[in-house]
Amino acid sequence: MIKPELLIEKMDTIRKQNPLLHVITNRVAINDSANGALAIGASPIMAEAHEEVAEIAAISNALELNIGNLTPYSIQSMMLSGHAANEAGVPVVLDPVGAGATSFRLNTVRNLFDELDIAIVRGNAGEIAAIAGANWGAKGVDAGAANGDILPLAVQVARRYHTVVAVSGTTDTITDGKQAYLVRNGHPLFPIMTGSGCLNGVIQAGYAAVSANFLEASVAASANYAIAGQIAGERSGGPGTFRQLLMDELYTLNAEKIQKYADLEEVKLP
Repeated sequence: MIKPELLIEKMDTIRKQNPLLHVITNRVAINDSANGALAIGASPIMAEAHEEVAEIAAISNALELNIGNLTPYSIQSMMLSGHAANEAGVPVVLDPVGAGATSFRLNTVRNLFDELDIAIVRGNAGEIAAIAGANWGAKGVDAGAANGDILPLAVQVARRYHTVVAVSGTTDTITDGKQAYLVRNGHPLFPIMTGSGCLNGVIQAGYAAVSANFLEASVAASANYAIAGQIAGERSGGPGTFRQLLMDELYTLNAEKIQKYADLEEVKLP
């Protein structure tokens, strides 16, 4: 059972170790992703050039791949960095942005899974459902209207690809196919902030960088990010101030806030 004390421990470890995160993300989210990584105590490097990505991935503590602005060039960058990270034992986090929107995106995600060892895949319900081969009604990069319980599909993806699946939403669902947790924190302004899901992927990488147990890392990342967002949302007047306050809350998150707000539930799997 994961308890708030573990969330606190993981948060403190990132701040002490200051892990280097190699982030290949989309242009819409690159600034917030870098600032969010700094806010939790990590050091981001946003490198994409073919000439250096393998070298950077090999010396990093985690690699985050985000397919938001997908091009043949960025796919090659992801493959080169991903292979180097796998060879160096560096955990890889995948954010399959809009996986259900086009066959190009979905095929890219499947190729990344086939080629690379992915520690954590973080997406919304529509993206995870698309990877599982289910119709969720996703529209573009949005989650779309729910057609059922996402947990069985998340478990299916986790077992098929031997990875941890973190599904963000009103309630976050995290599973490695053997255990599952629900995180009930968060705020309605998250989906109004462009790049909030992309930042979630970077936070996942930060926690994976300091943990050998990727399920624990993902639950802690999901919960602490959602708690910071919940507090920021309670203080904000809209999406503009929410973005600013979210960075502040990620930076000032502490044991007292986590103990007060953490809302976790373990779910038994068949």
